[in-house]
Amino acid sequence: MSNQGRKLEQAAKAAWLSYVAGKTQDEIAGIMGISRQTAQRLVAQAMAEGIVKIRIDHPFAHCMDLAAGLQRKYGLAFCQIAPSDAPEAGVALMLADVIEQWLRRAEPMTMAIGTGRTLRSAIAQLPHIDCPQHRIVSLTGNIAPDGSTAYYNVLFTLSDLVTARSFPLPLPVIAPSVRERQAVNSQPSIERLIRMSAEAAVAFVGIGTVGAGAPLMLDGFLSQPDLDALVAAGAVGEITGWAYDARGALVAGLSNDRVASAPIPPRETTLVIGAAHGAEKVPAIRGALRGGLISGLITDAATGAALLAD
Repeated sequence: MSNQGRKLEQAAKAAWLSYVAGKTQDEIAGIMGISRQTAQRLVAQAMAEGIVKIRIDHPFAHCMDLAAGLQRKYGLAFCQIAPSDAPEAGVALMLADVIEQWLRRAEPMTMAIGTGRTLRSAIAQLPHIDCPQHRIVSLTGNIAPDGSTAYYNVLFTLSDLVTARSFPLPLPVIAPSVRERQAVNSQPSIERLIRMSAEAAVAFVGIGTVGAGAPLMLDGFLSQPDLDALVAAGAVGEITGWAYDARGALVAGLSNDRVASAPIPPRETTLVIGAAHGAEKVPAIRGALRGGLISGLITDAATGAALLAD
């Protein structure tokens, strides 16, 4: 056997002892009669030569592969995939972890927050966080059509859990008329909050469907004729009330003329993370991805696979 062959054989033996037998580098050195430094070098050489091939047999390995594929396909800056065995709970917990990581950052920043059932479920998982250096601004109004507090607006719930300064939008998600929307959005205090949301470092938004069972209709913001008109115009989804088509382009006119929510923050300067899951959400998520309305995504493995397959 050549000298090179002997070196590879030694490297393979050291790698087997490390990765299969579970030996420490000191133990490998004792077994092979070499120094600890040589054992470390041999294991590294085995990796470099391609002798070692690691396979991680766990659902999260598949999730990480899906996340990497979606990032490449849609040019995402961020993507996390939860296993599909309990998608609703998994996505909510993963979203809660990401929100917590941002809130625990020491550097002051502004976080923008949307609305929706997934976001509300995630906020419920958060612990108390002391972060007075941060600001949290709502992207959507907190007023329901009947004048009460909108149930799925999450800012007030979040404010009970963190010490960051919070800035609600005292508006409906969708105003009754274009004139009313223009009147409320032109107020200096509202304009200031909308500017603040555009300067956020990160934004978390839900992704809603348009059509039968649409959240905007269930929550009373849109009527059935409103939804029918959006569907006829090609709408497939909505983010904070802004309806968009399969290409991710905002629908012209219709209810979009009455949306009082802040615009979706600029993806060039804000990491906009959308959270949604389920087969019924695939067209809406796909449209948001195609149009670059979001630059980050948290979903489950089944939904992620469907988004990769198209």
